[in-house]
Amino acid sequence: MNKSTFISPRFKDRAFRIFAMCCTGLALLTLALLLIDIGIKGAARLDWSFFTNLPSRHAEESGIYTALAGMVSLLIFTLIIALPIGILSGIYLQEYGTRNRMARFIEINIANLAGIPSVIYGILGLELFVRTAHLGNSILSGALTLALLIMPIIIVSTREAVKAVPSSLREASYGLGATKWQTIRRVVLPASLGGIMTGIILSMSRAIGETAPLIVVGALTYVPFLPEGPMDQYTSLPIQIFNWISRPQYSFTVNAAAGIIVLLLITFLLNGIAIYLRNRWYKKTSL
Repeated sequence: MNKSTFISPRFKDRAFRIFAMCCTGLALLTLALLLIDIGIKGAARLDWSFFTNLPSRHAEESGIYTALAGMVSLLIFTLIIALPIGILSGIYLQEYGTRNRMARFIEINIANLAGIPSVIYGILGLELFVRTAHLGNSILSGALTLALLIMPIIIVSTREAVKAVPSSLREASYGLGATKWQTIRRVVLPASLGGIMTGIILSMSRAIGETAPLIVVGALTYVPFLPEGPMDQYTSLPIQIFNWISRPQYSFTVNAAAGIIVLLLITFLLNGIAIYLRNRWYKKTSL
């Protein structure tokens, strides 16, 4: 008889559990070492001048002021473009869309778009917005590219949040004589707002950390001025970190580590807000 037949299922379960715990511990240990290394290198560089200084050829005088301003401007235009289209698309697909093969095809492709590598969106933005629309390497072209990137996330999260609203609320609204749009606007949207906001914040946290699509559409690595409009050239914090880390001088590596700390803090803050809103929304809908 095969020796594997004498191994009990309980032993196999315990062995797999230990193996999974070791893999998880190894991943967490690697992450902890990376964070500790970044913290040791960049913590001393985090001062007020680092946030208020313009980029410079001298690492000690260089800061992230223009990178932060470009990132905020890029994020604002991205949300202005992506939010109306994403939220309304999610509402339409869930509340108005018919359940047929075409609808299922669209739903599957929207879900697949959320998993496409971001550099593909950068190539699409380069051809569609930079070259065809002649927007150049402006904030608007970068915002349109990032809007395409985060729109599937917003659509999927909006659909799931709207779907989670109990049907009894809709039926009660219809029973009082409300139309479908009145029911959606006054009942469904307020009840699903927490889930929609969670998806929006998670998409924001992804957008601010993207580097590849911005490099493809022409974001600059050195911008010594603040952007004043959507057609201005720009840089972003991930692009600035990429510029610093590519320099051979160790002092620029320290600046890059400090920039990574700032970017991580912003991302953790956004994800923390998303988790809080999700838990609060879940408690409200479970009552």
